[in-house]
Amino acid sequence: MKSSPKLLALALALAAALPAFAEEAAAPADPLSFNVGAVTEYRYRGISQSRLKPALQGGIDYAAPSGFYVGTWASTIKWIKDIPGGDADVEIDLYGGYKTEVAKGLTLDVGGLYYLYPSNKLKDVSGFANANTFELYGALSFGPVTAKYSHSTTNLFGNVNSKNSGYFDVTANFDLGDGMTLSPHVGHQTVKHTSVASYTDYSLTLAKDFSGLVLSAAVVGTDADKTFYASPANGKFLGKTTLVVGLKKTF
Repeated sequence: MKSSPKLLALALALAAALPAFAEEAAAPADPLSFNVGAVTEYRYRGISQSRLKPALQGGIDYAAPSGFYVGTWASTIKWIKDIPGGDADVEIDLYGGYKTEVAKGLTLDVGGLYYLYPSNKLKDVSGFANANTFELYGALSFGPVTAKYSHSTTNLFGNVNSKNSGYFDVTANFDLGDGMTLSPHVGHQTVKHTSVASYTDYSLTLAKDFSGLVLSAAVVGTDADKTFYASPANGKFLGKTTLVVGLKKTF
């Protein structure tokens, strides 16, 4: 069959373009990523870390192709400074671990996380221990569901004699299409030797990704003890049900 000059020119153009497309598709993802954001309130495991006020946040992550990863993340906080003599208005998380597929569709993630509160003086305050906390964690993910257990090898967030406390949670991430995800979550925090501090938290988050800029809205709540988890600054319950709105940019 005789080829027309136009068809021949088109074929040559496509042939020239294919190597470029192949190189682009084969290029590995950048292992280094950054994120910055703000939330109307910083909730961690359902409890407000920012006295029901807004917080600024940001982090850096490195994920190697082998499955090993390290990272750091920080947020402004108020709960330590609200305790007379506690000091510290920033939380810095340092973490690292290994993530791999152990069976078809089943992913294992294990690692450690150190919560650092620079300049915190809780250990010098009667009734408190050092706020700095280290946890080991392990998680299994299958499809959209992840189950995770975190175990403290130190006192937990300033609670005296709370070493070996644990937190178990289950979170799902459902892709709704068009960059939207729905994430239900439930978790239970057990504080060793302080039963009044143990509680269950829950949340439902709807997020929309605008090409790396993520807008989220989450309904968050707990059944925590209203006296134990009351703010020392104003007496308000830090685990009440509320709506948290966040904006985060990843690049």
